[in-house]
Amino acid sequence: MRPGVVVALASATLLLLGAAPPGGGPPPLPARMADTGGGTQLITAQAPGTGSTSGTVTWWDLRDGRWTKAGSAPARFGTNGLTEGATREQGTNTTPTGLYDLPYAFGIKAAPPGTTYPYRRVGDDSWWCQDNDSRSYNRWTEPRAADCRAAESEHLITYGTQYAHALVVGFNYERPVRGRGAGIFLHVNGRGATAGCVSVPEEAMRRILDWADPGARPHIAIGTEGGRTAITRY
Repeated sequence: MRPGVVVALASATLLLLGAAPPGGGPPPLPARMADTGGGTQLITAQAPGTGSTSGTVTWWDLRDGRWTKAGSAPARFGTNGLTEGATREQGTNTTPTGLYDLPYAFGIKAAPPGTTYPYRRVGDDSWWCQDNDSRSYNRWTEPRAADCRAAESEHLITYGTQYAHALVVGFNYERPVRGRGAGIFLHVNGRGATAGCVSVPEEAMRRILDWADPGARPHIAIGTEGGRTAITRY
């Protein structure tokens, strides 16, 4: 095949994948990923390396076959950095890498104007069970389940800053593995690094909730710039 034909075909392929043609700069991050969840919206949470506690969250739309950045914000990760989600251990204060769905949103405050995502309001009896011995492991329970110890759970309303607004990350959610971890969210920044969640400034969280469209099946990809946990592997 003639070289010119090869270049033309390569350019067409890149455009089909939502990427930029050669000479037009690097393709957008979602176009370089192995999987984006199959929807037309995606959130990427990328850190420089596994030891990082900060990075960037970006939210994207797939329009006319091309991924377009809708917004971005500085992000925080676990106190002990990031680790492969499939082998993560509970209590390590690490953020699990991988590609996850976003089951629903919740918050102590009312849903921001424009929110169409399923949004659950936090009340005085709202808990997130993290007790490995409970049938409610890695689930919202209201009131706290009898077999879920308070010391092994989060009383959501006590996190007034972080849980003003949040999205549940589908890590270890559909079929929970005991000891893998529970209560991983995309939420509002606290004072510093997280216990394993991803956090952003409150205004960014409000913008994300205004943007997120349940019909677009948004997912979140969490990973690093390179290495075994590179975000492009998910």
